[in-house]
Amino acid sequence: MSELDGTSTSATYGAPYTSDPSAGQVVGPVPLQRWGGVREPVDPATDFVVRPLSTSTNPVVTAAVKQCEGASPDQQTSWATAYGDALANAPDGDTSKVAAGNYGPVPAMVSGLLAMAQSGALDGLIQEQGGFYQTNYAKANLFLADGSYLEDQARAEHLGGNQWGMMNEIGRFPGQPWLAPYSFWYQVPPLTSSPNADALIWVLMATVAVVFTLIPFIPGLRELPRRLGAYRLIRRDHYRTTGAASSNSGGPGRLTSDVGAGAGRGE
Repeated sequence: MSELDGTSTSATYGAPYTSDPSAGQVVGPVPLQRWGGVREPVDPATDFVVRPLSTSTNPVVTAAVKQCEGASPDQQTSWATAYGDALANAPDGDTSKVAAGNYGPVPAMVSGLLAMAQSGALDGLIQEQGGFYQTNYAKANLFLADGSYLEDQARAEHLGGNQWGMMNEIGRFPGQPWLAPYSFWYQVPPLTSSPNADALIWVLMATVAVVFTLIPFIPGLRELPRRLGAYRLIRRDHYRTTGAASSNSGGPGRLTSDVGAGAGRGE
């Protein structure tokens, strides 16, 4: 129903799927998501409902699709919204217990889509790309993600994003360690609840990466390793060895130690 009335996640996501000026993450005045443009065009009502149903051999479904396509966009939305509201109020969401109303062809389309899904045909029809090989699963995955069933199952097993995290830890293993710096910031307010968290964290991590890259060129900051003596901790095995050599043989050991210290200081 959300695909037909335009309220699904796919329909309201914005770029790269739909052109929606009000959707998309921004950083200040910069609409980063919209700048990327629509690269994977998706029309949820057509791609996920109408087009698959147009292949049906059921005369009731065929007639419903023709009635839907012949109506104005406002009429289509009115039918879908009215039926969605009635379905939400029906006991247990049972389509057979929906109150009577002006729903147009929507009930027949919903029943036809359910039958198509139960037969196993819907997935292939959604991702059909007109070629022999069907390798783009974007639309099929979007359709699954628009529903709440899989997410509800994941959360029941404590596998939601805010329960399990981005790194997907397994036992004592850290999962994908390269995601740790990103995952960390999602736990820090106000990023925990910001609708622009993805874009803000991307900018934050890009800034951090630039700072680390420029450390050798920043006066004062580049001197910290030498002044803090971090090189002696990192190369402690070397200094332990050269220190023992100095104690046993005198001068050469001391010379080696000095050379090692100089190398550690970048000299």
